[in-house]
Amino acid sequence: MTLPDADPVLFRRLMSRLAAGVTIVTARDPAGHPIGMTATSFASVSLSPPLVSVCVDQHADTHRSLRAGGTFVVNLLATGQEALSRRFADLPSTDRFIGISHRLSPSGVPILDGVLAHLECEYFAAHELGDHTLFVGRVTGGTAEDGRPLLYYSGRYFALAE
Repeated sequence: MTLPDADPVLFRRLMSRLAAGVTIVTARDPAGHPIGMTATSFASVSLSPPLVSVCVDQHADTHRSLRAGGTFVVNLLATGQEALSRRFADLPSTDRFIGISHRLSPSGVPILDGVLAHLECEYFAAHELGDHTLFVGRVTGGTAEDGRPLLYYSGRYFALAE
């Protein structure tokens, strides 16, 4: 016997009760332009080899670039970067990098300035799951800074208390 799916409104409400760190995944589009999107569905997968995963809506502009393989960067946002998160979630993909300070990874992928950490990743695998694709990247480098993470919970942004 197969049980029915949870109602989409209920499912969203249930998932909103899970606090998540906020990331911006960056890559290059097929023409070589920087592209990126806000993502909270990010996780560590394996220590050896070092693998991470991020789930991306199959209709998102960044999906095609990640699906093509190659490299991408996961930027972990710090407290105070809510505006950056909203920018990469709400603006058209062609406008997201305008005026945004960043540098390039050795493979040419944007690393956003001021982030708490960044992970440089090489495409490892992809699994289509419903309306999203779970992308797995092998971590090849990165940096970590002191600070506090930007968190997302119940539709709002939060910072860890001191």
